[in-house]
Amino acid sequence: MAQVQIRDVRKSYGTAEVLRGIDVAVEHGEFVALVGPSGCGKSTLLRMIAGLEGISGGEVRIDGRIVNDIPPKQRDVAMVFQNYALYPHMTVAKNMGFSLKLAGKARDEIDRRVAAAAEILDLSPLLNRLPRQLSGGQRQRVAMGRAIVRDPAVFLFDEPLSNLDAKLRVQMRAEIKALHQRLGTTTVYVTHDQVEAMTMADKIVVMRGGVVEQVGSPLDLYDHPDNVFVAGFIGSPAINLFEGRLENGHFTGNGGFSAPAGTKNTASPADVVLGIRPEHLRLDPSGIEATVVVVEQTGAETLLLLDMHGQKLTYLGRERLHVRPGETVRVLPDFSRLHIFDASTGRRVT
Repeated sequence: MAQVQIRDVRKSYGTAEVLRGIDVAVEHGEFVALVGPSGCGKSTLLRMIAGLEGISGGEVRIDGRIVNDIPPKQRDVAMVFQNYALYPHMTVAKNMGFSLKLAGKARDEIDRRVAAAAEILDLSPLLNRLPRQLSGGQRQRVAMGRAIVRDPAVFLFDEPLSNLDAKLRVQMRAEIKALHQRLGTTTVYVTHDQVEAMTMADKIVVMRGGVVEQVGSPLDLYDHPDNVFVAGFIGSPAINLFEGRLENGHFTGNGGFSAPAGTKNTASPADVVLGIRPEHLRLDPSGIEATVVVVEQTGAETLLLLDMHGQKLTYLGRERLHVRPGETVRVLPDFSRLHIFDASTGRRVT
């Protein structure tokens, strides 16, 4: 295990600044997910930790050692790529042991490490197969096995599940989490899928435009987002947002929606954005009238897309509802679960 410290890290390509002063600390044995929209710089940051990208400013430390100018092979990290990067002419066993062979390890040690990793990943029956004879999930396990045999101080994952189908992604994220719990190796995991990050990580780093928007545990980010961007990015389905005005402890929305804001107040009237998550709405005769636009039944849950006086609204409930598009329902928010943000800055109103 190792600690990874990223201090004021910057990356520029000519005049284009991709990373603008990143500060992140990954503790010993921690599983940290870097999330954000495409182009936010998360994969660039991961490649800088690996040594595959140069650093324009700041420093990266692994176990206290500055590694800015140290070659990738000397950083004691192992990276699992999105496209698996397997050698097509080599068997599973040879793919997994190739880095050890390059390092000059003895054949019996290579065989021992490969067998141990194959046992962990349920690859033992597949060691003599070629990559083309494997499924996508099996190929991803081989890529993970190739990293495990090196026994690195840090695992780096670059969107490893994005090429898999939905069902296999769910299975593989559970396997990666179980693997981390078993090995305890410090892990940095890049994904654009916030559900992956929420279910797997000990800590999430939310990035946008080359800066860090917020760092915290999955539930901290979900329950206490620092700004409108984090509130909208974390959570599926996404949070409902209303523009309006906060005055005397009461919110009045531009589309007619209003709600008591309780202690979520400001010293004077202010333009704000109110957020309420879909699961914090309930159907209630005393609620606000809305028209059903779309009904999505998943069996365990019902999702309604609603139109409330021109304002789009998402409702998520555990019950099975017998409603059709065009019908009218009444929804009532849980007023204790409101999120209020300053409209001009996007920052949370405390």
